[in-house]
Amino acid sequence: MNTAVTILGIETSCDETGIAVYDSELGLLAHTIHSQTDIHAQWGGVVPELASRDHIRKAIPLIEDTLAAANLTGKDIQGVAYTKGPGLVGALLVGAMLGRTLGFAWNVPTVGVHHLEGHILAPFLEPNPPSFPFLALLVSGGHTELVKVEGIGQYEIMGDTLDDAAGEAFDKTAKLLGLGYPGGAALAKLAECGNPTRFHFPRPMTDRPGLDFSFSGLKTFALNTIEANPQDEQTKADIARAFEDAVVDTLTIKCRRALDQTQFKSLVIAGGVGANSALRQRLQEMCAKRGVSLSFPRLEFCTDNGAMIAYVGCQRLMAGEWDGLDVKVYPRWLLSDLSQV
Repeated sequence: MNTAVTILGIETSCDETGIAVYDSELGLLAHTIHSQTDIHAQWGGVVPELASRDHIRKAIPLIEDTLAAANLTGKDIQGVAYTKGPGLVGALLVGAMLGRTLGFAWNVPTVGVHHLEGHILAPFLEPNPPSFPFLALLVSGGHTELVKVEGIGQYEIMGDTLDDAAGEAFDKTAKLLGLGYPGGAALAKLAECGNPTRFHFPRPMTDRPGLDFSFSGLKTFALNTIEANPQDEQTKADIARAFEDAVVDTLTIKCRRALDQTQFKSLVIAGGVGANSALRQRLQEMCAKRGVSLSFPRLEFCTDNGAMIAYVGCQRLMAGEWDGLDVKVYPRWLLSDLSQV
């Protein structure tokens, strides 16, 4: 594909149904996101079967709404992109089957997109996107990684999480504090009222060289602190503040090390935890001191969304990459397996 194209993007990797329409010349035309938070909250976490069923119920109506918002019909779509992995296998299959079916019905090519590549490139949806090469901090409920990004499809994992991802640790600690599920945003809100000097949590794996992460011990430290102190609201806020400060400090220290190693002058924050205001502020301060530019997507594109899938799908379809007739999804899929564009 060498001419301008309009792409429909479908994201169904976990518990958000995201649909978007992206034009290679005009940019993002429309997008919608449906969250399943209310469905899964009563279970304290995502139930894969319920997630798949809700994607089935919501995806087609959302596609109709998104096309209408863009003042388009299926006849105006030149390609379909869907999330191929990683994620929940049932949820991925819903999007993959729907994407392939629409591609067949509309007689347009389809392409499966790597979910994490979508997050890494989400800042390219903004008016002032970053320039290659850059360092990406990919931080979400399932992933905490530092990625050297030389171009689309050119990724090197510099640091990875050895156990709980940062977002997972946020949610689990929030649950210990009685904040429900998902609790990461609620913990961050509570931390705003916390005393930053009352408790001090460790900064895991910062006292040794390397760029890997570990947050399970921090969660255990939070549990022990909660059990050893009265459960009044101020104490909860103080614990939330200490926990958030520890995570933010750890992520900032590792980013600084990675920037030292790469000598890159551009840093990208991607993923759901990238919406955390304390993390954004600390990284902005660190980058300003080092003369490094900092990029991140708008808040609605930090979490799972169809816009990032449509964008990546557009780049890959225009490079001549598309799927055959078979439908494959990958619950586990390495970024290093992707082809260069």
